[in-house]
Amino acid sequence: MNIKKILIEHKKWIDDPNTGLRADLRRANLQGANLQGADLWGANLQGADLQGADLRRANLQAANLQGANLQGADLRDADLRDADLQAANLRRADLRDADLDFSCLPLWCGSKGMKVDEKIAAQLALHFIWLDCDGPLVKEIQEKIRPLAEKSHRFGSC
Repeated sequence: MNIKKILIEHKKWIDDPNTGLRADLRRANLQGANLQGADLWGANLQGADLQGADLRRANLQAANLQGANLQGADLRDADLRDADLQAANLRRADLRDADLDFSCLPLWCGSKGMKVDEKIAAQLALHFIWLDCDGPLVKEIQEKIRPLAEKSHRFGSC
């Protein structure tokens, strides 16, 4: 697989869907790949092995990353808006300064140890305080994390 050629064809497709070819990297072995700054907008990376890959500043907006192995991947400053991360393995992935707006994060052990910044932590806290749960412990914790949730750029917008 020639990743450079795939990225060139994908960029052509992004610019004009009648030219180039949308990147189809399903189940591709991209372990440890240097994809820093790559434009993978809308690419299909379902089930791809991106373990330890360098995806800093990559555009993964609207990418299909379902079931992808991103364990230990560097996703700092990556654009993951609208990305589908269902069942993705994000263990020890570095997501600091990444944009996760409207993405689908996994709610299983695959996100254990994700490195995040305060902005992402605030977004997660905001979603937690939005839960409608009558459990007294949940209500108590919601109040305690409210100051963090209020730092979210989405606070008050939904």
